[in-house]
Amino acid sequence: MWEKVNVAERDLFYGPGGKESIPDLSRISLIKEEKKGHTKKYRIKDGAGKIWIAKLGREARPETAAVRLLYGLGYKTDINYLVPKLTIPGIGTFENVRLETRSENVRTLGNWKWLDNPFLKTNELQGLKIMIVFMKNWDVLDIQNDILEVATADNKENQYIVSDLGATFGKLGNNNLPLFYRFGRSTGKPKDFAKSKLIRKVKNGNVELSYKGKNREIFEGVTVENASWLYELLSQLSDRQIGDAFRAANYSPSEVEIYTQAVKNKIAELAVFAENKNKK
Repeated sequence: MWEKVNVAERDLFYGPGGKESIPDLSRISLIKEEKKGHTKKYRIKDGAGKIWIAKLGREARPETAAVRLLYGLGYKTDINYLVPKLTIPGIGTFENVRLETRSENVRTLGNWKWLDNPFLKTNELQGLKIMIVFMKNWDVLDIQNDILEVATADNKENQYIVSDLGATFGKLGNNNLPLFYRFGRSTGKPKDFAKSKLIRKVKNGNVELSYKGKNREIFEGVTVENASWLYELLSQLSDRQIGDAFRAANYSPSEVEIYTQAVKNKIAELAVFAENKNKK
């Protein structure tokens, strides 16, 4: 799920795939339409013969940025890139398309559950939960979580990732009422994200995250120590790295500025936990 990395040296513009894995757009061919999920997707092949899942619509840009922020902290993620304009033969030309790929040595084993997995109560899982609220992800379902078997020359490793991070960087709904929690939520809206808060309150060593929506029980039990652990990672990100995550998602300079400051403000909400820890 997570590994210790040199956060300050992570490239949040090119992300987990690096510069070397950028799709070859010289020739695109359609393989088929992907039926999974609510967002329009197509399986395509690029000029180098690599297979990509092209995701259209409002989730493409925020998902690109979300993957980069998690990657920067050491979380396992899929490889993706944002293409400003892409023509899919026989389908049409689209703006801001997210392309996602998995290497040939990666196999999907199934889904993992937020409340039943090998990482319960660990900093890495609790930190991931905080990041889900940090990024204002309102589509939190077990079906969005994949277990990947990654084979190397020496062994195989199971990686636990959140495979769909598109419903992020806007705001959550207005309430916790069944069905009505959907009202008011948004995706990829810089000003909405900037107005949102991360922490509601702290009581008896537990942090109540500012989350509204379904599956609220997932975010219970986050401790001050968990929040302090995550802050130590987030605080290592530079302004440039944070901005690069949104530049990679083709946001405008003014939107990048709003997002960068909003991310810094949420990191500042966590700073108090590290300060209290250091006083002990």
